[in-house]
Amino acid sequence: MSDKSKQSNRQKGDPETTGHSWDGIEEFNNPLPRWWLWTFYACIIWGVLYTIAYPAWPLLKEATPGILGFSTRGEVAADIAAVEAANADIEARLAAADLTAISDDPALSSYATNAGAAVFRTWCAQCHGSGAAGAKGYPNLLDDDWLWGGSIEDIHTTISHGIRNETDLDARWSQMPAFGEILAPEEITSVVQYVRSISGQDHDAGLAGQGQQVFMDNCAACHGDDGTGDRFQGAPNLTDAIWLYGGDVETLTATVTNARFGVMPSWADRLSAAEIAAVASYVHQLGGGE
Repeated sequence: MSDKSKQSNRQKGDPETTGHSWDGIEEFNNPLPRWWLWTFYACIIWGVLYTIAYPAWPLLKEATPGILGFSTRGEVAADIAAVEAANADIEARLAAADLTAISDDPALSSYATNAGAAVFRTWCAQCHGSGAAGAKGYPNLLDDDWLWGGSIEDIHTTISHGIRNETDLDARWSQMPAFGEILAPEEITSVVQYVRSISGQDHDAGLAGQGQQVFMDNCAACHGDDGTGDRFQGAPNLTDAIWLYGGDVETLTATVTNARFGVMPSWADRLSAAEIAAVASYVHQLGGGE
């Protein structure tokens, strides 16, 4: 198509073109609507003013603060302070309350349960699960099987000081020997079968008979002659078929051979007295508290 034939498609009054052409198609150089331009300029001005008034431009350590001194963190801190001030009286009552009497006060019990649920979801759910059902190596807090006791005082002590940590002198402490360094492999095999027998699981009766003496000589001092455990030492009940790490032959063999050494941190230096009382109340009322 010639340039002349291209120009013949233009009509009188058409605006100038941008000069671009493709297969005879040209682009008009229409100006933007005036309202759109003014809106665009206003947005630019607003954006500049915003970056002056509010935190905006990133620096090495923080953003420019803005002349209005606005801070989202400051607003959150103010909201938290307001809530803490509103709850100060009931938190003081909770911190000073007799743990066993909290459930007798409806208002205090309701606050403790709700506040304890929030504390649990923030600090405890990572190990014990959002529903407190636990996981392998982390106790289920919904059942009635407690290594160190399930009364609210016992739970409060466990939360306050933790288990086998090196930061709290009052932490609950017990240590199972690694019997792989003490017993022969065949003795470990037999005692595992005995433990399975007293917990009502499938077992080799012949090996279990041999393992009974091994158990009495090496395990009964902590777990008791009947295998029901000792809460004073944190020794688990081996007869209820509730297992922290697993009750299959392979897992029991690993436990006896290498021992276990679960650690729970102390929360006394992280949570307030009221928060510890609240989360102890919450855990206690989940269903397994005694």
